[in-house]
Amino acid sequence: MTTPLETALKLIDAANAADPTVEPDGPAALIYGQRMSDECARLFPDASDVLRIAARGQHVERWLLKRSEFPEGKEGYHAWRREQGRRHGLRVAGIMAEAGYSAEDQARVGVLLRKEGIKRDAEVQALEDIICFVFIRWYFAEFATKHSAEAIQGIVEKTARKMSEDGRARVLREFDLPEPLAAAFRL
Repeated sequence: MTTPLETALKLIDAANAADPTVEPDGPAALIYGQRMSDECARLFPDASDVLRIAARGQHVERWLLKRSEFPEGKEGYHAWRREQGRRHGLRVAGIMAEAGYSAEDQARVGVLLRKEGIKRDAEVQALEDIICFVFIRWYFAEFATKHSAEAIQGIVEKTARKMSEDGRARVLREFDLPEPLAAAFRL
């Protein structure tokens, strides 16, 4: 018998399998979701179903809302990110409804995916830490080849500020970051 969690994760994977951006291991959103789940299990082995589902659905069907549909610059980028969070929350809540989760759990996943209460809500913060670990582990090296040292330093500092104190300490233990990038995690 399939559990509601297994059903929800399979439905998210099915949605993300349609991502037109294909990496060597498969559709980009599918791979990202699986990496998020792996980091969630590693960092938070006792995570609730809602956190596990939020991690897997963090970028569900992200390609459907293109960055180019929003104005250039910081304000446009933030508007795009907010709309992505809203859309992801609604889409994942619908998947959870289909899997048999309560309306309360559906609402809660939206809170996590919209990052409401970061630094105040333990699960929202846990999701942000997972996101940051996935970025550092899987995407940072390629990202760094496309940007100046100054831009990279700024992104690393912003990433570190979003993380919990425990998350930052873990980054320093698990990754061999050069100075001054490592210094950003010693806030």
